[in-house]
Amino acid sequence: MPRNNKTPLIQKIAKQAFMTFKGLKSSANGENNFDKQTELISLLNAVRAADLNIAPGKTRGSPGTASPPVTYMHICETEVFSMGVFVLRSGASIPLHDHPGMNGMLKVLFGKVNISCFDKLEGGLTVSTALPHFEPPLTSFQTASLRCSMLRSVAEYSEDSGPCLLTPARDNLHQIDALEGPAAFLDILAPPYNPDDGRDCHYYKVLQTVVDGQAGEMGKQEQQGEEKEKQEVTWLLEIPQPEDFWCGGEPYPGPVVSV
Repeated sequence: MPRNNKTPLIQKIAKQAFMTFKGLKSSANGENNFDKQTELISLLNAVRAADLNIAPGKTRGSPGTASPPVTYMHICETEVFSMGVFVLRSGASIPLHDHPGMNGMLKVLFGKVNISCFDKLEGGLTVSTALPHFEPPLTSFQTASLRCSMLRSVAEYSEDSGPCLLTPARDNLHQIDALEGPAAFLDILAPPYNPDDGRDCHYYKVLQTVVDGQAGEMGKQEQQGEEKEKQEVTWLLEIPQPEDFWCGGEPYPGPVVSV
């Protein structure tokens, strides 16, 4: 029989990711040239779990006394980008976190996830910054870990959805929640995380203000127009990695990828 020399789709994705992000500089305003990403997005739209030999019943976490809520399958990594698969158990979440100076593409392979995306607003806190009253109140040392952000979107993604995109300035913070069972997604980050180069992962929690907590339904309706004008300005507190979240390793069962 003749050999099947067809290039696996995941190899095409890796090659195109390298070509797309090679030499791409992080833009201060996040206005990267998405025209260069059109071909990569097209390939991601076509990828399915079967292309990576992945299915809900076939995934397994690292051996141990407790199964991690999330596992990661490493596919490949270069100085330009990293690529792998995250698998979330039913009901699991990847907490709100950032991707400093990084671009990203997330494509669901099976299951369904809810993704909440935030932007960090430019400009840090100053002595003249008027802070709202938080509930519960913050300690004085926590104020230094405050970040002002904007909620950009909350949306559900499935294998039939296009990829979720992030840039250094837009949708750079997100939380990912598995819905209605386990879920898995292909994850491309460019450049990869690298703490030595200022690209470490930071975690956050959304703070509630006294107004948010005490406003009744009528008050919420009255504020709805004003909230839309503010485009969901939200205060975040940088926190350590949550104790109930950790990520285990899992072998990648798909076609070998070389870049």
